[in-house]
Amino acid sequence: MVERRYYVYIMASKSRVIYVGVTGFLMARVLRHRAGEGGAFTAKYRVHRLVYFHGFQNVGDAIARETEIKKWRREKKVALIHAENPTWEDLAAGWGEATEMRVSGKAGSSPGFRPDSE
Repeated sequence: MVERRYYVYIMASKSRVIYVGVTGFLMARVLRHRAGEGGAFTAKYRVHRLVYFHGFQNVGDAIARETEIKKWRREKKVALIHAENPTWEDLAAGWGEATEMRVSGKAGSSPGFRPDSE
């Protein structure tokens, strides 16, 4: 059985407006924010970049941490992001984009395959 995870995450705009949230499905939630479906605040300020996240096994712990971070002053939130992601890179870059499958080698050339030699 796959263990369920819950995430506290911080999204940011290019101008570093930040939003703190909690979710059980991080990739889906980030993609909703990017599509402008994250809520009025994140849509208005184009808060589309995942700059921080932390996983929890217990949903109560995740909600408590989100509540704690939301009460912090901006400077402390920025310090948390900077400690984990100093360049504010989008940690979800490429999520939801189409991927291209590439096949290397010739058919029948996998390392474990040995055709009979007769």
